[in-house]
Amino acid sequence: MNNNPPSPLELVRRYDLNLKKSLGQNLLIDGSHLARIADAANLDPSDTVLEIGPGLGALTHHLAQRAGRVIAVELDQRFIPILREQFAGQPRVSFVHGDILALNPADLVRANAPRNAGSDPDAQPYKVVANLPYYITSAVIRRLLETGRPPAMAVLLVQREVAQRIAAQPGGMSLLAVSVQFYARPQVLHTVPAGAFLPRPKVDSALLRLDLRPQPAVPDVDPAHFFRLARAGFGQRRKQLRNSLSAGLSSPKEDANRWLRAAGIDPSRRAETLSLQEWGNLARTVPGPE
Repeated sequence: MNNNPPSPLELVRRYDLNLKKSLGQNLLIDGSHLARIADAANLDPSDTVLEIGPGLGALTHHLAQRAGRVIAVELDQRFIPILREQFAGQPRVSFVHGDILALNPADLVRANAPRNAGSDPDAQPYKVVANLPYYITSAVIRRLLETGRPPAMAVLLVQREVAQRIAAQPGGMSLLAVSVQFYARPQVLHTVPAGAFLPRPKVDSALLRLDLRPQPAVPDVDPAHFFRLARAGFGQRRKQLRNSLSAGLSSPKEDANRWLRAAGIDPSRRAETLSLQEWGNLARTVPGPE
């Protein structure tokens, strides 16, 4: 591998590329932040990495230096030949043209990872690293967490405000925070300023690490029922829970009061104050849909 790969700015000029705002193409060009992202994934030669949105390959170079295998999914067809040219002769790095929202992450890993004698391809763990376009952040995270075989870890560069919302604690929770923390332990590692990107976005980003739980944070409830209640509770987040649950579940307010008290929750509280365990208590108390 070339130890001094061309910079994204150099490649943009060489190929006369017009970065597309519609695809959220803000390329990270600061080498120190690229290295910190790769370091955050704690990679070693035994690791397989699924990179989402490699762009022009700046982060891919750092991942390939650390991991045993890199599978990168890129939506923009223009970038694919440029990426393959940069990594020619590097069989441990492969590129797939496609939309991650239309693909199964585990299937990508299964189809592109090398087969080891005696190993089960469905049992091979993998990690995800991505500089995500802001407009698909929530959708990609949901896809990673809810796939049949999720990654062991995801290191994601996202809008700073979104990272902070995901890692929020009771008192500042949102439906997004509950949804992510049900499956993973989030940690905001550091901020990446807008000036580190080409072109420069309007807001700063943050590096978010998600360590997938071996089982959901509330393992003894039906996830569909759990999230049915959470969606109802956050449906009118400024209202007291007795009111938002009553409206969201189309149930009498008296029932909502009774369920909340049985779960040990003051009916006058708001959804943003509940912990995951309290949502679990509520899920055990409220009858499921018939």
